[in-house]
Amino acid sequence: MEGNSHGKRKFFIRAFLFLLILLAGPMLVVSCGEIRLGRDWRTADRSSTGVAPDPAITREAVIQVYSARAFNWRGMFAVHTWIATKGENANGYTVHQVVGWRQLRGLPVLASGPDIPDRSWFGSPPRVIAEIRGDKAEALIPQIQKAVATYPYPERYTTWPGPNSNTFVAHVAREVPELRLELPTTAIGKDYLSNGKLTARAPSGTGYQISLLGLVGVTAATKEGLELNLLGLAFGIDPESLAVKLPGLGNVGLR
Repeated sequence: MEGNSHGKRKFFIRAFLFLLILLAGPMLVVSCGEIRLGRDWRTADRSSTGVAPDPAITREAVIQVYSARAFNWRGMFAVHTWIATKGENANGYTVHQVVGWRQLRGLPVLASGPDIPDRSWFGSPPRVIAEIRGDKAEALIPQIQKAVATYPYPERYTTWPGPNSNTFVAHVAREVPELRLELPTTAIGKDYLSNGKLTARAPSGTGYQISLLGLVGVTAATKEGLELNLLGLAFGIDPESLAVKLPGLGNVGLR
């Protein structure tokens, strides 16, 4: 009996330590003020941050992929990602993204249309995680539009493990590998593979991944490095950036 009690104690200690590791990053995100809990979405900032090139003076084609902390408690763990495109000589941007609240209103969750590309995501400022300009961007925009049109879950949204906004951007990246898009480790849902697949190219197109409904999997690629996905949270190493990948924090390294 004493042996069983000792074994149970060791199990609970290990489980507690594992849970502590999972939550350490998200709690640090809150303590550092990167997100603020309890905000009202109706009054949260959605204005332009001035990150996108002004189409009035930038005539070349532009593709940008953005990432911002998800709204409220979700931001402890994850980011929201979206894609903005502007053709050559176009007077504005088209924004492609999946928005979960649209489902509550009976609308398709996939939204693709004219919009401000660099809005704050309900109080969280965006950052550009990929950018292509000029002739290459002009050539890739039709491919992005085709990939948007073939997204298999335009009416469906599930915060965890997916399909969600990051599932959508990952789908576009896999369909257009020339983007060489490395999504943040915190883009929960990126490993939810389309149509129940177990294997696929990594979003960057520089390697491959195995994933079971976005819950358990592994990715090995030149740009992503090595990632282990456990319950949607990713751990890993990124030799290219000399970084480790941690839940809630993303890449932590020298570059």
